[in-house]
Amino acid sequence: MNTNWKQDPRLKNMNPQKLSMLTEFAKRAESAPKDQLFPTLMSLSAEASQKGIQFSDEETDLLISIISANMNPGERQRIETIRMLSKNMMKRNGKK
Repeated sequence: MNTNWKQDPRLKNMNPQKLSMLTEFAKRAESAPKDQLFPTLMSLSAEASQKGIQFSDEETDLLISIISANMNPGERQRIETIRMLSKNMMKRNGKK
């Protein structure tokens, strides 16, 4: 598994529980088929919510960079589109 993402300076001040979840996510993302990355991300999000953990936009961006590291430009665009849709859904749900 490529662990270069662990050197990202954004991780220095991250909560250890979140860092543990990111590590678990990276392991899952590496072994998941590309068409299962979004469900994998949603699963991690659900697990985090159950534990009372919320990832900031910056932390979510880091997740996206992890899963898209070995993707071609088209796949990266698809992930970014999913990210934007997810962000919009969260905004709508937060306003209810």
